[in-house]
Amino acid sequence: MKTIGVLTSGGDAPGMNAAVRSIVRSAETMGIKVKGVMRGYNGLIENHFVDLDIRSVSDIIQRGGTALYTARCPKFKTEEGINEAIKNCKESGIEGLIVIGGDGSFRGARDLSLHGIPCVGIPATIDNDISSTDYTIGFDTAMNTVVELVDKIRDTACSHDRCSVVEVMGHGAGDLALQCGLAVGATSVIVPEKTYDPDAVITKIRETQKRGRNHFIIVVSEGLCDVRELAKQIEEATEIESRATILGHIQRGGSPTLRDRVVASKMGYAAVELLKNGIGNRVIALKNCEIVNYDIFEALNMPKTFDEETYLLANMISS
Repeated sequence: MKTIGVLTSGGDAPGMNAAVRSIVRSAETMGIKVKGVMRGYNGLIENHFVDLDIRSVSDIIQRGGTALYTARCPKFKTEEGINEAIKNCKESGIEGLIVIGGDGSFRGARDLSLHGIPCVGIPATIDNDISSTDYTIGFDTAMNTVVELVDKIRDTACSHDRCSVVEVMGHGAGDLALQCGLAVGATSVIVPEKTYDPDAVITKIRETQKRGRNHFIIVVSEGLCDVRELAKQIEEATEIESRATILGHIQRGGSPTLRDRVVASKMGYAAVELLKNGIGNRVIALKNCEIVNYDIFEALNMPKTFDEETYLLANMISS
């Protein structure tokens, strides 16, 4: 291949820029030109491409977000949108495409592959909700952000003998809530993989109270309950002043951690190497600490696993 494209799609995640940088620099060493597709699949449809080189990706490895921007693109889900994207790729000389994003982004890559544009997906989302990989770019940074914020919330909860109910992102997966809940010593961690029972949360708070604890942290994965209502229920049942905090989009921001920069750089190189060898319709993954790749259809159909061992540990040593 002489020219490849790269785009970021879906929600932004720290480390996306590190992946783009690696792709551009790896491709240049292999004699391949790279075009950046602006604003995800919208850029393919609107023919919005920019030439990328070593200089243009300097000083982005430490930046959060994505220098290529990202956006949702409903039109790409239509046959008209896909055909327009394919036409623009061919006219611009793009022979292969690297898509950085989540499962929704990979489905777009799958559709392009079926229409003759070889694509390779790189998993990037703070939710770590992609079944084919143990780890997604952005997850480590988001975990560190959440832990830092909850530690600050704990300071004030401790000062006032309060219960703080904290909602974190997750997009249907409990990984972020579980790992952060364990790291901050939460009294309870509420995740979508387990049945939500507010009475069980209240019972655990009461039991912990008997051991002399007067402040509590409850970590909740988004979409499972109204955290304000849960805080109200806890206060009514225990007479402990309770507050709800929704961390929101602050979890997506920030400079990527060392791990996200390193994993993104390795995945970027692996994606370019596949396209260089004429191999598309693949998804890069991290499995057992090794960079591997899977057929995109296989990857999209893999079941998501849940870390039962960590969940049991979080409950066993909760405070």
